[in-house]
Amino acid sequence: MDFSKMLKQAQEMQQKMLEAKDGLKNVIAEGVAGGGAVKVQMNGNFEVVKIDISEEILKEDKGVLEDLIVAATNNAKKEVESKTQEEMSKITGGLKMPPGFKFPM
Repeated sequence: MDFSKMLKQAQEMQQKMLEAKDGLKNVIAEGVAGGGAVKVQMNGNFEVVKIDISEEILKEDKGVLEDLIVAATNNAKKEVESKTQEEMSKITGGLKMPPGFKFPM
């Protein structure tokens, strides 16, 4: 086993991970709730970048609107997580990481 080769590969993977993490800000995911009445767009850094609320839903009770915003935001978060996992899988060659594993960055 060549330790220097393994170290070099680990460093290359770390560099790719850093590049991928930086590129995640360009990933946009959309969460939808209420049959499209509320749409939330979120980037790969889990920042909400846009919220679209239909005129019709504004006539509803405030609590309904709040619930739909929460639901759409949670849907967008799940979509970001899915896209992030897909991107990281490309870098790791499909290697499954243990749940909760964080690469040092």
